[in-house]
Amino acid sequence: MHKIQFDQDIQPLSKFRSKVAFYFEQVRKTKRPLIITQNGKSSAILLDVSEYQQMIDKLEVLEDVKLAESQIGKETVIPHKDVKKQFAKRL
Repeated sequence: MHKIQFDQDIQPLSKFRSKVAFYFEQVRKTKRPLIITQNGKSSAILLDVSEYQQMIDKLEVLEDVKLAESQIGKETVIPHKDVKKQFAKRL
């Protein structure tokens, strides 16, 4: 995910409502999230779809690593052929 630019990527809900199409285009072009505030506090985040998908993909990999580490700690063994089948399903 691209780094937030505080002067451009944090907007109050009232301004967001009046320029929705503009902010959708900004998020799509810059790939940076837009933080929407309400009553001076962060309320929601608008993300580009591809950036969101990348975040989900990274999270899934991290969860797999965590599971693998716990299985190694418990000395749980999965045969190589079974691992290959699992990876083939995911790809």
